[in-house]
Amino acid sequence: MRQQIDPSREFTRDVRRVIVKVGTSVVTRPDGKLAVGRLGALCEQVKDIMDDHIEVIVVTSGAVAVGRQKLRQQRMMNSSFADLQKPQAELSGKACAAIGQAGLMALYDSIFSQLDVASSQLLVTDREFIDPEFRKQLCETVDTLLQLRVVPIFNENDAMSTRRAPYKDSSGIFWDNDSLAALLALELKVDLLILLSDVEGLYTGPPSDPSSKLISTYIPAQHETITFGEKSRYGRGGMTTKVTAAREVASAGIPVVITSGYTPDGFHRVLRGDSIGTLFHKDAHIWTLTINNDARLMAVAARDSSRRLQSLTSGERQNILYDVADALERNEETIRSENQADVRLAEELGIAKPLLSRLTLKPGKIADLAKAVRALADMREPIGSILQRTEVAENLTLDKTSCPLGVILVIFESRPDALVQIASLAIKSGNGLLLKGGKEAARSNAILHKVITEALPKSVGKELIGLVTSRDEIPDLLKLDDVIDLVIPRGSNKLVSQIKESTKIPVLGHADGICHVYVDKAARLDVATKIAIDSKVDYPAACNAMETLLVHEDLVDTGGLETLASALKSAGVTLNGGERASKLLNIPKMTKFHHEYSGLACTVEVVKDVHAAINHIHEHGSAHTDCIVTEDKEVAELFLQQLDSAAVFHNASTRFSDGTRFGLGAEVGISTSRIHARGPVGVEGLLTTRWLLRGNGQVVQGDRGVVYTHKDVEVDSMEGWTSMGNGLPASVNGGSLKKSASPFLGSVLAPSVDAAT
Repeated sequence: MRQQIDPSREFTRDVRRVIVKVGTSVVTRPDGKLAVGRLGALCEQVKDIMDDHIEVIVVTSGAVAVGRQKLRQQRMMNSSFADLQKPQAELSGKACAAIGQAGLMALYDSIFSQLDVASSQLLVTDREFIDPEFRKQLCETVDTLLQLRVVPIFNENDAMSTRRAPYKDSSGIFWDNDSLAALLALELKVDLLILLSDVEGLYTGPPSDPSSKLISTYIPAQHETITFGEKSRYGRGGMTTKVTAAREVASAGIPVVITSGYTPDGFHRVLRGDSIGTLFHKDAHIWTLTINNDARLMAVAARDSSRRLQSLTSGERQNILYDVADALERNEETIRSENQADVRLAEELGIAKPLLSRLTLKPGKIADLAKAVRALADMREPIGSILQRTEVAENLTLDKTSCPLGVILVIFESRPDALVQIASLAIKSGNGLLLKGGKEAARSNAILHKVITEALPKSVGKELIGLVTSRDEIPDLLKLDDVIDLVIPRGSNKLVSQIKESTKIPVLGHADGICHVYVDKAARLDVATKIAIDSKVDYPAACNAMETLLVHEDLVDTGGLETLASALKSAGVTLNGGERASKLLNIPKMTKFHHEYSGLACTVEVVKDVHAAINHIHEHGSAHTDCIVTEDKEVAELFLQQLDSAAVFHNASTRFSDGTRFGLGAEVGISTSRIHARGPVGVEGLLTTRWLLRGNGQVVQGDRGVVYTHKDVEVDSMEGWTSMGNGLPASVNGGSLKKSASPFLGSVLAPSVDAAT
C-alpha cells in the first residue's frame, strides 16, 4: 500500500521516464577516490525503479576528479623524494577526464552487472548538439537502449571539448553536466529530472547556517533573490548551475527535484512521492497562491462557525458533544482500521518506539475517549459565566464575563487521540479550531476529523474544525495573526521552538518536560519508591514523566539512595548520575541535567537539602511538574511555595499533571508560559473575558456626569450562563437532553486519556 503523499508530489505517480544527474561530490569522496558505497546504493535504486517499469537515464560527473586522483597517485609512486619537494605542475583537466572516465564507467558497469542490468556509455560535447541529425540520432539510440532495459549513462566528453575554460567559449547549448542533464530532459522528453547533490536541497542561506531553512518548493517570486555560494569544491558545477538548469526545465513543464545523493534511498523516495529536497514546478506559483488563500479561508470559516456555535444554548452545545461521543463509538471499527494502517506504515519506516506507542489506538481507547467527551459535556457551562460584577455607579452595572478566544491552531505530533480531546474542548469552549497532526497519523487524523465534523449540526457547519493536511500550509497559517488568536504546539522541543520563532500569534505550550522528584530525608522510603517508579515507568514518553530523581544526602548513609536506585533498575529503568550519584552508584555520568529521555531512563543526583533541590530544579528544570516526597510538612510547604514550576506536588506522582486527572475533562496541552494559562490547559485556558456594561443613559462629561461607587455585587450562582447562547445548562434550565447530565463534573473524573505529551 502506497502512503499518502503531498499534493505537490502527486505528479510522481505518472512518471515513466526519469533522468538522474549524479554530481561529482556524490560520485567521489573528499580525497577524490570513488564513493563506491554511494554509487552502489544509487545503482540498486535504479534497478528497483526499472523493475517498476520506469525508464532511467543517468548523467554522471566525476571523471576529472577520479583521473586527477589516479595521476597524483602515479606521480607519487614514480617520483623520488627530491622530486616531490619541487613545485608540482598543475595536472591537465583534459588528461584527467580521459583517464578518469574509464575507471568511472568500469565501476558503473561492474555494479550494474552484479544487479543483472546492462549499462552503456554516451560521451557528448556541446557543439555536437548544433547538428539536428545528431539530436535525432541521439533520441533514437536512447529509445532503443531503454527498450532493451539498458541504462544510458551520459557524461560530457571533457577530454575532447573545445572549451578552454569553464563557462567560456561555449556554444551556449550546455556548459556542464547540470545543463547537459537539463538539455537531455528536454530532448528525450522525460517526466522528471532529479539533480543529486551533497546537500538536502536549496536553502534560504548557507546550508551550514542553523538559521537557513530548506526550501520545499521553489517559488520564483519568493526565492529568485537567494544567492548561492561558490561552485562545487569537486566539480565545475554547484548550486547555482543546478538552480539555473532546474528553472529552465521546470518552465518547459518538466518537474525537477534537487536533493541529496548521500541519502541511501533518496532517489527512490523522490519517485515514491516523499516531500524531500527542493521541487521546481511550473505551477508552483499557483500552488502558493492557493495555499495562502486556502489557509485564510479555512481560518475565517472556523471563526464564522465558532460564532454560530456560541449563539446556541448551553444544552444544544452539550448535545453536540454527546453526538460526537456516539459517533466515535459507532465508527470505532473504521477508526481502528485506519489507525492500524498508520501503525503498519510507521513500523515499516522504523519510527521510534515512544512515537509508535503514542500513535497506536489500543483496544478500549475509543470507548475511553467517548466517555471523556461525555464527561466534558456534563461539566459546568464555561461560556458567558459572570466572573465579577461591579456597581460602577447608580444604575450602571459592569459584568466581567467569560468568552471564547476565537480561532485556535493546534499543531501536534503522533497522537490521534489528541485530536479528539482538542476538538471536544473547542466545542465546549465555543472556539473555532484548525488542526495539523503528524504525517505518521495522517489516516487516523483524517477519519477522526471526518467522524467528528459529520456529527456537527448544519447550523454550526463542519468548517468549525479544519484539518490541515500539508506541512507547507503551516507557514501561511502562522502569518494569519489577524484571524488566528492562539497557537498551541504539542510535541517535541524542536517543534515548539520552531513555532515560537515563526509567528506573531501568541503561542501556548512547553518546550521540555524536565520533571523532578525530590526525596527528602524525612520521606517514607516505601512511599518515595512507589512515587519515583510511577513517575518514571507509568508512561515514560509523556512530558509529565520524571526525568531526574534528586535524593537528600542523608539517605546515602541510611541506604535510601541505594534502595531507590535498585527499585528503579528492577523496573527496567536505566540510570545515569550527576557528579555525586555517578560515583556512589557506579553509573554513567551525565554532563547535562536538562535532558528529556522520553523513555525508560532517568538521571539521579544527590543534593544537600531542600534548598539545594529547589536551586537545582530552577537551574536545570523546565518549570513543568516537580514533586517533593517528605513527611515534614514545613519542608513540604517551603518546596510548594518557593519552587517556581507550573505544577508542584507533595507526596504524589508527577503523572497526575494531566488535564483529565485534574478534573478539567481533557486538555489541549500543558503550558509552562506565565501569561494566560499555566499547567494543564482545559476549557478555562481556551477562554478570555469580555466586559458588559448595562446603564440607564449615563454619560461621562469629563467625569462630572456620574458619581462612581465601584461596589462589588454578589452574583447568583445560576446567573450569567445566558450571556453567550441565551441559555443555562440544559440540566438547570430544563432544556431537552438526550442523556441525563449534571452541570458539574463533581468528583466523577473522566477516564484518563493521558493528554500529556
